[in-house]
Amino acid sequence: MNLFETVGQMGHEQVLFCHGKDPDIKAIIAIHDTSLGPAMGATRLLPYVSDEAALKDALRLSRGMTYKAACANIPVGGGKAVIIAHPDNKTDDLLRAYGRFVETLNGRFITGQDMNLTPQDIRKIGKETAHVVGVEEKSGGPAPVTALGVFLGIKAAVEFRLHSQSLDGLKVAVQGLGNVGKNLCQHLHEHGVKLFVTDISQEKIEEVKRLYGATAVEPDDIYSLDVDIFSPCALGGILNSETIPRIQAPIIAGPANNQLGQEEIHGQMLAAKGILYCPDYVINAGGLINVYNEMIGYNEEKAFKQVHNIYNTLLEIFEISEKEEITTNEAAKRLAEKRIMNARNLKFMAIAS
Repeated sequence: MNLFETVGQMGHEQVLFCHGKDPDIKAIIAIHDTSLGPAMGATRLLPYVSDEAALKDALRLSRGMTYKAACANIPVGGGKAVIIAHPDNKTDDLLRAYGRFVETLNGRFITGQDMNLTPQDIRKIGKETAHVVGVEEKSGGPAPVTALGVFLGIKAAVEFRLHSQSLDGLKVAVQGLGNVGKNLCQHLHEHGVKLFVTDISQEKIEEVKRLYGATAVEPDDIYSLDVDIFSPCALGGILNSETIPRIQAPIIAGPANNQLGQEEIHGQMLAAKGILYCPDYVINAGGLINVYNEMIGYNEEKAFKQVHNIYNTLLEIFEISEKEEITTNEAAKRLAEKRIMNARNLKFMAIAS
């Protein structure tokens, strides 16, 4: 990887490499764009196979946060951080050391919990910096709100693609039954959806079968099911040259980040198959909306109004895609970049005056 060329091509403003010996810590904080406001993005802790893999994850996720905030009309920019470590090696000292790195950015980066971090972990990070969110979980945490946004996005896709405002009787394949996936299953079950689910945890599968009458399938079989909607709720990169030819669902709508293996190539492949793809950073924006509203003083009515706007934003993206004959992921990117450019112009005009 040509480091500076890669960062430059993706448009990042700043990438901070964090390293320490006492305790031993390796982390990367990527700030993509702060045109709309300070960069917000959660921190994940993973034992990446290489430093390059960790950097790629941070760069791509932080750019997605920029577009997510812009499409959600939230006045923050995009950032993301990764701590390169095994969850078994997570200690209070490591979390506090990471918090000190966040503090050096003086509020340009605001973070919260992602994979392998808990609200308790964020409280420990918060002992060294005030620039954290999701500490108190005033709304019950981001997962239920994220799931609500995904459910609303599914309704928008069904209206646009299947010309129906009802989900009753539809079949949905849910890949991954973590907090968001499980909450999504509840929404779908309550609206008469027939669920097909998979997860690496048999315990989670059994719970969803018991609660919502779901049918369990093997992980590799989830792609080829004859269903109306495929909902990726686990890892990214699962829409690729191997899996896309197997997908029968006319709609893909799920909260997993970075679902497209290669954005341009695999977005085009989905479009060529006539599959309506809901861009992940649009449909999963509920979590960002949630923590942003906690940061400014939680107002449930205001927060849920913003979450419900995911429905309208996706309809707008679908219409742009159809009118301009471009993929939905390109349409979402154009919508986000237009809003970011407008914000930059307003700042320039304010400075000039």
